[in-house]
Parts: sequence; C-alpha cells; structure tokens
Amino acid sequence: MEKHNISVGLDIGTTKIVAMIGRKNEYGKVEILGVGKSKSMGVHRGVVNNITQTIQSIQQAVQEAEAAASEKIEDVTVGIAGQHIRSLQHSDYITRVNSEVVIDEEDIDRLINQVHKLVMLPGEEIIHVLPQEFKIDGQAEIKEPIGMYGGRLEANFHVVVGQVSSIRNIGRCVKSSGLQLEGITLEPLASANAVLSREEKEAGVALIDIGGGTTDLAVFKDGIIRHTAVIPFGGNVITEDIKEGCSIIEKQAELLKMKFGSAWPGENKDNEIVSIPGLRGREPKEITLKNLSKIIHARVVEIIEQVYVEIKNYGHEEQKKKLIAGIVLTGGGSQLKHLKQLVEYITGMDTRIGYPNEHLAGDSDEDIASPLFATAVGLVMDGLKRQDRKNAEEVEELIAENSVQEEPVTEVPQKERRSFLDKLTERVKDFLDNAE
Repeated sequence: MEKHNISVGLDIGTTKIVAMIGRKNEYGKVEILGVGKSKSMGVHRGVVNNITQTIQSIQQAVQEAEAAASEKIEDVTVGIAGQHIRSLQHSDYITRVNSEVVIDEEDIDRLINQVHKLVMLPGEEIIHVLPQEFKIDGQAEIKEPIGMYGGRLEANFHVVVGQVSSIRNIGRCVKSSGLQLEGITLEPLASANAVLSREEKEAGVALIDIGGGTTDLAVFKDGIIRHTAVIPFGGNVITEDIKEGCSIIEKQAELLKMKFGSAWPGENKDNEIVSIPGLRGREPKEITLKNLSKIIHARVVEIIEQVYVEIKNYGHEEQKKKLIAGIVLTGGGSQLKHLKQLVEYITGMDTRIGYPNEHLAGDSDEDIASPLFATAVGLVMDGLKRQDRKNAEEVEELIAENSVQEEPVTEVPQKERRSFLDKLTERVKDFLDNAE
C-alpha cells in the first residue's frame, strides 16, 4: 500500500485520546483501518497541563492503532480546542493599485494577511481567519471575488483566536511521542466536517460537540462557518456533580451517569433505586434514579443555556440568520438519555444526534460511527484533504516543468487557498525544531 494514502487523526481530549488511521476507498469514502484509544491523563478542559502523562497516553493510543491497522504511524493531524479558544467578527479592506486588472488570489491573501496584523491580547494568536462574504466597491454579498473588477475589496471575517503556548504544548507532546505534526485543525470544524451534511450547512445549523472537558460550538449558514465558541464545561462536570451529590467515588459516578443517567427528571419513578457497593467493608449506598437525573438535569441545563447564549450571539433570532436545520449534537456527552428532548425544549430548535457515518465507508465498524469518534473521523478527513492538496500541487509542478511549449492553458485547476493553520503548523514545527 502506498504510504501517502493513509492519514492519521489524533484527538487529544480531556477524557480520552484517540488515534485513528484511515484512507479513501475507491468511492471517495473514508475507510477506517485502525483505532487506538487511551485514557487521557494530562489534559484538563481541553488544555494540556501535564506533558509527560499526555505523551504516555498518546503513545498508548498510537500503538493500539498501529497494531489494529498493522501500519506505522508517522504524521498526524491534531485537533485543538480548549477553554482558551475564542472568536470575533472583523471587517477589513484593501485598496487595489490597478482596478483595470481582475482580482486574484494575491489580493485575497493580502487582505487576509492584513487581518493577521490585528492586535491581540498578550500570548494570544490568530488561529483561523475565515472570510464570510466580500464587498467590491460597495457591492455587497459577493461569495467569490476572484475574477471580478474593482478598486476597493473588503470582507467580513470570522477570526478564531487561541493561546499560542497551549498550541505549542500540544505540538511538543506530539513531537516527543515520536510523531510528526502534519496539520492542526480546530476541533469544532473537524467534528462539523464529520457529522454535518452539505444541505445542513447551507440551511443553517449549530453543531454542539459535548466532550469530557469542553463543549464546542460551530455555527454554519449558507455553507460558511459563522461562529465558533468553546465552553469550558462538558461531561466531566456532570460526573463531578454526581460524585459530590451522592458521596460516591468518580468511577461509580461515571458508571451511574452512563448506565442510568437521564437529562429529563420527569420520567423516573420515586421508587427506582440503584444500590452502590460501599468502600471497603462499608454499607452499600442507595441512590434514587430521580435524584440522579435531577443532578444531571441541573448541570446539563446550564451547559445548554450557555451554548444557546452563543447561538444568540451569532444572531439566530434575526430572520436572515435563522438556523433552519436546527441543532446537531455530537461527542461522547451527546449519548446521555433524553438529551435531544431537553435541548429541543430549552432552545425550541429541531435537534438530532450526529453520527460521523456521513463520509465513512459502508462496511465501517459500528463503534467507529459513534458520536464519541466524531472529532477523530473529522481529523482523518482533514488529513486526507491536505494530502490531496499536496498531490495536486505536485502534479501542477510536474506539468509546469514539462510544458515548455508556449501553449495557452485553457483551464487552470483552482488551487485551494492555504489556510492559516497550515502556516501555523509550520511555525509550530519551526519553533519546536529550534527549541530542542
């Protein structure tokens, strides 16, 4: 098998670290060759807080995936999330020297580079600059300005900002695990690619990815990402509440939540009781399911309300910005019973659970198509996309070398714009190489 056909996604989460190896099959779908999963020890709320433990967890997940796929992993695409990520809207413009010449890639790059000069808080860096729509000489709502004439080119941007030290720490963990950093992607974007359909992104949809340490939000409308946010609460705070509220240990709290937990307290009868073995010779504890779901309900409502505030910040209540496809829930936390109903009740928006099977090959393992793995599948897809782009560039270079004859080229394949994340990846790589 050719080496460059496989791609590896590494999802460094708060509760688990997943390494996933995949490739494209002949139908263009993603075929998962192997998955490795380990308990995440050194990550808190999406941010690495213990390098050594994180490296061990990454190595464990990678070895497991390598054994399952009998492939050696070298390059990985990593997701970043965490409570330090925030986003803002910004508009900027450039005045072109010659309005007789059509707008090209370079003009757009110039405009994007100008946004990168925005002054951020100390230690923060711009991760993503996503153009929303363009304006040429005051003519608004232009989706693709390339090829048009105009003197003043302006655009609205969705700018995602994060702490550069957190990103470097992740890069450090990957490198110390003996891996190469192939790409960095924002986790809400990766999850969105894995579970949302094109139609949903067009119609307007909010993707809520409930992880262990954080809840990520990505809002799409007209096929473009409009808003992202990371809320520093996830499934772990629910477990923590159960632990405190029922005076039991964390392991038992997690099991209780998964087996008997429900986000809707109305459905449990008063006499439904679970007995939990006491610690070393102590009496077993009896917990009513009604109390359990009350504890869960209170915390889940808090998380959803915070997400809903972010959806409103995007402007969901304006007619033009309405999210017709509603909400898609994914991530491990989305498997909580009756969560869908609760989200619909609080937000009044249509809701479904998102499984990453949209782009997976038909014969994929059922476990892989679980919301737990949405981010990992998205990262694998991102890695494959990056490789396609690299291959396309290599082909272009070959064509350029071979075509010495001066024939007019009829159609130039449109080259995808290098995202700032590619540049950021290179900068993180350089930083790590020089820091050694």
